[in-house]
Parts: sequence; structure tokens; C-alpha cells
Amino acid sequence: MADEAINRASFDVQASYSEAMDAPITTRVVRSLGRVADRSSATGRAVLDWPGEPVADAMVLRLVGGVHALHRANADPALSRVFRGEVTDDAAVDAILAEVLRVHDAALLPWLDGPPQTNEAGRSAGLMTGLLHLAKRFGPRMELLEIGSSAGLNLLIDRFGFDLGGVRVGPDPAELTIRPEWRGPPPPEAPVEILGVRGVDIAPVDLTDDAAAERLAGYVWVDAIERQKRIDTAIAMVRRYGISLDRGDAADWVEARLAEPQAAGTTRVLMHSVMWQYMPPEGRDRIRAAMAAAGARATGDRRLGWVMMEPNRDLHRHEVRVQGWPGDTPMEQVAMTHAHGAWVEGLAPPYDTRDYVMRGGGAVDQR
Repeated sequence: MADEAINRASFDVQASYSEAMDAPITTRVVRSLGRVADRSSATGRAVLDWPGEPVADAMVLRLVGGVHALHRANADPALSRVFRGEVTDDAAVDAILAEVLRVHDAALLPWLDGPPQTNEAGRSAGLMTGLLHLAKRFGPRMELLEIGSSAGLNLLIDRFGFDLGGVRVGPDPAELTIRPEWRGPPPPEAPVEILGVRGVDIAPVDLTDDAAAERLAGYVWVDAIERQKRIDTAIAMVRRYGISLDRGDAADWVEARLAEPQAAGTTRVLMHSVMWQYMPPEGRDRIRAAMAAAGARATGDRRLGWVMMEPNRDLHRHEVRVQGWPGDTPMEQVAMTHAHGAWVEGLAPPYDTRDYVMRGGGAVDQR
């Protein structure tokens, strides 16, 4: 069980990650909160007496999301000066953040009740990279099944435009174009025709609710200007077009979807990004077993694919892995990518076919 010293030290742990991700304003806010949190507010007491493992629980990110939301709502002019980078002196920042914890205690405390739930449309660059490999092998017609969809932004993957190392996919022009910095060899050039996209999450975010939408945006760091623009655009698109997003257990849902009839001439694809670590081991095992069984049933006319973008925390980057059936080729690592899709690095064959392992132990969420 953590104690006050461990809980306070978790702010420095998170600050090291935000600093490494070139987020100086967020780093400044995180370090200040770690210094000024005290027992004069309910929020401060909850932070210092955190009963769990603060890093694994993303406790600091919960609080930072709430503080950022105050800035987005223009609730505190002095705080907004910090978030705009106009106040940088540690003593001045500390005085402002201490007052924020006191004045906005009631607004901040509920942010500690649940873990940050983020949804980054930029991650669809890694997913589309994997889909291009499947399209090259099996043809363009796909139906997509996403687990861990959160608010469902990546369920708009058929409406996003992509420029992946000069390989264009999707509508052009598009309301939102995903254009990461590309490194290494480009992905396969192949047409992609997405016939449908469905998703599931254990606790989906309803973006038609203004408070839920603002909470989602609050977890996107203020330093990430492009991410801020991207999430605002994607939220507006979800509201305009709607998405097919179920509430449920991922393993139950995958088993049910794989049992449904599949149209001839299509590839049914399971995809997910930065969610595998949050599933219990038995759930992961059930999904592996369901995919293996469905893969054994796959035919040249009714194919099956699996695309994942999951973290390698030893390298502080994410692996894009792809597997397809029919066939006996194991899951292949075809690319590496930034946590938020800022860059994608295509890999050259022969591809790594070792099983995906959640390297690096306990998770530190790099929001």
C-alpha cells in the first residue's frame, strides 16, 4: 500500500514521462501539484492518502485532467496564465496551483473517482498501417471490430483521410486527415474498402453528453496543440455521423461477433490500440482462443484479420502487429509508432513473429 511519500513521488514519475514527451507546460503543472498538495482540501487529502498504487492507477493524470478542464472552461484566469505558458516561475506557479486546489476543491475531487479514459484518433494511423498489410494480402473489402473503443473516435476510421508515407487512404479531401511523420519503408499501397465498423467498451464514453465530451478533451495535454484540434474535430464528427458502440465485456463481445454470419468476399478484422494491458489475463486468453478457432474456419472467401497497436514500454513506443487467416503465418510486427500517432516507422521484412509481450512491467499512461 502506498503512503504519502510514495504518492507525492508519483508526481515526479509522471513529470518525467510528460517531459520526455515534450510537454513542458504539463510537466510544470504536474511538478507543482506534487509540491503544493496538502491536507487543507479534500482533493489534497485524497491524493496524499491514495490507497492504491498511484502510478498504475494514473492518479496524477486524473488530477491533471481536472485542472486542465478548469482551464478549458475559463474557470480561473490565473490558472489559464499557467496553461498558456505566461507564468513559468516555480514559486508563482505553486501559489496559483495551491489556490486552485483550495478554491476548486469540489470541482476537482470527482476527477479522482475513475481512471483517465482517453481516445486518440491519431492512433488510427497505426491501425490503418496494419489494415493496409491485410488489404495487400486479402483484398480491399473489410468489416472492422474494435475492442476498447472508449468514446469511439477510431470507429470513424472509414471517414478519416490518411497520408502514410505518401500512401493515401480514405476520402480526399477529408474532414480530418491523419498525417503522421513517416519513417522507414512505406506501407503497402492497396485499396481499402471498409464496409462497416463496430466497437465495444466496458465503459463507453457518450460524446453526445457535453460533460463527458469535455472530460475526454481534458485528458489531452495542453501542449499537444494538434491533438487538441484533432479531438475537437473527431468529437464533432461522432456527433454528426454517429457510431456503432456497444457497452460490454470485450471477450464476450468478440466471441459473439465471430459467431455471426460473414459476407462472402470480406475480411473480418479485430483491431485494438492501447487496451490489451487493461484486460484480465483470462479475457485475453479467451480472445486468443476465439480468434484461433475463427481463423481455423476462415476461407479464401471469408477471411479473418487481427491488427493491434500496443505498447512496448521498454522502448517507449508502440508495436503494430498483424495476423491473417487462412494461412499459418504468425502475427507479424510491421511497424512501430508513437503513443499518439505523431510518427509511424514502417519495418522491412522479414518481420518479427515473436508473440506480443507487454514489456516493461507496470503501466505508466503516456496520455
